[in-house]
Amino acid sequence: MSLVSGAQDAIPAISPATLRAWLQDGAELAILDAREEETFSAAHLLHAANFPLSRLEALAPALLPRRDVRIVLTDEGEGLAQTAAQRLAGFGYAAVSVLEGGNAAWAAAGYPLYSGVHVPSKAFAEVIEHEWGTPYITARELAEFQARGEKLTLLDARPYEEHHNHTVPGSTFVPGAELLLRAGDVVSGPDELVVVHCGGRTRSIIGAQALISGGLKNRVVSLKDGTMAWALEGLDLAFGAQGHPPAFVSGAARTFAEEAGARVAQQAQVEHISAAQLEEWRTDKTRTLHVFDVRTPAEFREGHLPGSLSAPGGQLVQETDSFIAVLGARIVLVDDESLARARITAFWLKQLGWSEVVILDGGLGAGVLETGETAPACLVSRSLKMEMWRACLPHNFRPCWIRPRVSRWWIWH
Repeated sequence: MSLVSGAQDAIPAISPATLRAWLQDGAELAILDAREEETFSAAHLLHAANFPLSRLEALAPALLPRRDVRIVLTDEGEGLAQTAAQRLAGFGYAAVSVLEGGNAAWAAAGYPLYSGVHVPSKAFAEVIEHEWGTPYITARELAEFQARGEKLTLLDARPYEEHHNHTVPGSTFVPGAELLLRAGDVVSGPDELVVVHCGGRTRSIIGAQALISGGLKNRVVSLKDGTMAWALEGLDLAFGAQGHPPAFVSGAARTFAEEAGARVAQQAQVEHISAAQLEEWRTDKTRTLHVFDVRTPAEFREGHLPGSLSAPGGQLVQETDSFIAVLGARIVLVDDESLARARITAFWLKQLGWSEVVILDGGLGAGVLETGETAPACLVSRSLKMEMWRACLPHNFRPCWIRPRVSRWWIWH
């Protein structure tokens, strides 16, 4: 390990071999690429989270909640990693280092780089399809199926914004983690073909396999390559869709969801913790802890546990590295009393390699709730705080010291 010169507080630089060893030692580690997403997507380390220098202060509180976690910054040699490392150290992060030589040195050492975004999640879906044999149909086959008027339930597993932007005609909006919970209400009968789609592949595969693993009796398939394939076939997309699944989940649908959730949770050996255990974990300063509410954003606003962050289950699986940067972190999932969404999310996160994923027993009933959005946290430097303070002062304010017997006072002139 060497020290990077030219810094007021020298930042350690580690070799690719050292980083490789750290990845295998089992201790918590965050690998952060300080470039913007466009350049990051061209080539990056597999386990690196995109952490642009331009958004460091906004991203750090949620991604790096523990100030003494090991952090390694990297880039393509532009100096962004060093600047980001110095800035994090200035905010009190105590174990920050940079990858000596950056991504180029990593590649020169014989280690691979990857292109794209959310690569671990996307590669995982490909493995699932290959190893588990998740069935699919092509866009042309789906169009022919629709033209024949055969029984079909078409489900769009993306967030509402994507569904609203464009979707396959006839789709019902049911985002990823909601599929088990709402299948009983959106699938009309056991003889219908159920097709799950997204914009490409990942959420189609994961959504279809969730229903299959959960025990849905229907034939379930993913739409190969999603809306992208539909458009490439010259088929018309639907724009501006506004449909939502029923707000009320029927008793029958909830029963299926609870049974399906219990089935997948048992397969992945998902554990539960009590509210008391969660509070104990919150006070443990030696471990990184994330508490995610996997329900819909609307439900989160209506009431959530203090200290939890909204992370709809489907998106948490689809872009895990946007929510979790610390490898080896503890993850607690919060849901309503059915726990179906938490269970299918935990099922997938465990398969992805996040070993310490647990569900809060009792869901939202485990504590007092608060409403509204979570106020975004942001790191603020001492100099910026002073600038903000000065900007709030009246134009005619001048400080003057008066020395009374006990303390000092500011007075107005």
